[in-house]
Amino acid sequence: MPTFEDSLKKLEGIVEQMEKGDLGLEESIKLFEEGVALSSACKKELDAAEGKVELLIKQRDGSFRTEPFPPEK
Repeated sequence: MPTFEDSLKKLEGIVEQMEKGDLGLEESIKLFEEGVALSSACKKELDAAEGKVELLIKQRDGSFRTEPFPPEK
């Protein structure tokens, strides 16, 4: 299974190829489908990582507690 960084690098390469505009329709569709799959995989990994991030909250008594990091709205 490729790492997040590998998937992101490959996705960036696909975007660069498609932005050139010199691909045929079939190759463009193939790369688009691959890009969508890579984008989805990257998003899934980012969502999982976000769920692991916690905020450290200082209590009035000086102790600390953790709580889940709120997602952006």
